[in-house]
Amino acid sequence: IRRQRQMCIRDSKLFNAPKFFLSAFVRLTLPVMLAIMRSKRIGNVTGNVLAKRVRSCRTMTIKDIAKQCGVSVSTVSRVLNNRPDVSEAVRRRVLTVVEAESYIPNNSARDLVSRQSDAIGVVVRGMGNLFFSDMLKTVSSEIDRSGYNMVLRFIDSDADEIKAGAILEREKKLRALLFLGGRYDYTPAELSLIGVPYVCCSYSNCFGTLREEDFSSVTVDDHKTAYQAVESLIKLGHRRIAVLLPSCNDRSVSELRYNGYCAALRDNGIAFDPALVAETGGCFEMPESYTGMCRLIDSGVDFSAVFTLSDTMAISAMKALEDRGRRVPEDCSVIAIDGLTVSEYVSPTLTTLVQPAEEMGRESVRILLDILDNGGANRHVRLEAKVRPGASVKQL
Repeated sequence: IRRQRQMCIRDSKLFNAPKFFLSAFVRLTLPVMLAIMRSKRIGNVTGNVLAKRVRSCRTMTIKDIAKQCGVSVSTVSRVLNNRPDVSEAVRRRVLTVVEAESYIPNNSARDLVSRQSDAIGVVVRGMGNLFFSDMLKTVSSEIDRSGYNMVLRFIDSDADEIKAGAILEREKKLRALLFLGGRYDYTPAELSLIGVPYVCCSYSNCFGTLREEDFSSVTVDDHKTAYQAVESLIKLGHRRIAVLLPSCNDRSVSELRYNGYCAALRDNGIAFDPALVAETGGCFEMPESYTGMCRLIDSGVDFSAVFTLSDTMAISAMKALEDRGRRVPEDCSVIAIDGLTVSEYVSPTLTTLVQPAEEMGRESVRILLDILDNGGANRHVRLEAKVRPGASVKQL
């Protein structure tokens, strides 16, 4: 009896084992099988939505665009780069598909397989320099319209723009460089780091040793513009004219405008007085400009007007005059160079000589494109600054 009972227990375990494994298998695989079946069923709404999501996550390539349009990959590339050798009908067809598919060109992948990209580097010297704001908008628009890409790099006002540009050129395989702001005393050895065409925008190489045929520049004549500003004060009857500037001999824009100030006094028979010169220690920043102006006022020297090298310096000077109990322009006239939008909204409105920032940017890009696309030569463009009348100066 005992033996029969043991055999029955053994047979029961053997009989139930397949059921156990079958049950476990079903529990594990059934959800997966159902999901697969649902996703593949054409009539099932959930499956159709899932399939659409999978398709929408796939990144469109230029080959996909070409296939949909019935054209070659090179034709799509020419359309995307705004090249002229494509018919209008094909261009519209390609752009329609590009917009419908929200296609984004993979420039990084293209650049990896090419020796050079279709990029122009823009190095902006001075992260907080308001003068470059409108200029940068124009530069970006012009580069984009030309079919090139803009690679932007901001650096500090005391950083080396040539080194920054050389690094950017190698990292991004640039076709050209545009420097917004920089030093005025480059040497050929320094510029040997740059292996592509470049334009100095808003400054020149007055104190350097570069040959003019080796680079391009677009700027105003800083000496002439400063001369014009000071002479306008002289014509209003002012003879005790102070100047607020970073430095008298920085081999840069400050020195050029200082020389223009001195020339205007000399040509109008006004003796130069070193006591009327207020330096800020080599910078254009507003706190240092405010301090320099306060120091000039506190010195007790007599003056009826002040010429500042930039709009932001003028705003600081006006604040210092107000804080010291001197009204603008009743007690002191103020004039500057730049033409920043913000200086139109100070009280009183600043009288300033406007540098054509947008025209500078546009002309700089035009020169680069002529060199890149047509093999044009380097050239130097000098633009005129124009007086923007305000309420910060008065007739004596």
